[in-house]
Amino acid sequence: MHLEESDPVDPATVLNWQDGSTLRRTARPEEVDAAFGRGEPLVGVAVIALALNHADVDAILPRVGRALEAKDPEIRRQGVIALAHVARLHRTVDRRCLDLLRGCPRGNEADDDLWSFVAHRRLPWWLWRHHVTERLTWLLRDRWRS
Repeated sequence: MHLEESDPVDPATVLNWQDGSTLRRTARPEEVDAAFGRGEPLVGVAVIALALNHADVDAILPRVGRALEAKDPEIRRQGVIALAHVARLHRTVDRRCLDLLRGCPRGNEADDDLWSFVAHRRLPWWLWRHHVTERLTWLLRDRWRS
């Protein structure tokens, strides 16, 4: 039996999970799901790439939520970064991600980008409280120095 040479694989489409060098190209939600299923340590990097490369926010947010609830603190941190990108690029967020973000320390990238790019009426009270308190503190310090 003679094996014919198949079409070469485009290296740009092959994701390197060992060093993460190609993960920034991730644009397929099913690749991220498979990485979660395998327990890939760099899955958070793929979630960030998905947030940057995929057009459908409804496909992105469930994977961001999954990263935000990960046991690994680095994957959770990357989930926060991915959520910040979603807020900036798509100007939206879902309830699950907000609920998971609430358990993260305040002042992170997602807090700031949600406040900057998502309609305030869609944001929860705890995020309002954080930003209003931060703003009032800044204003009072500025007045005190004058």
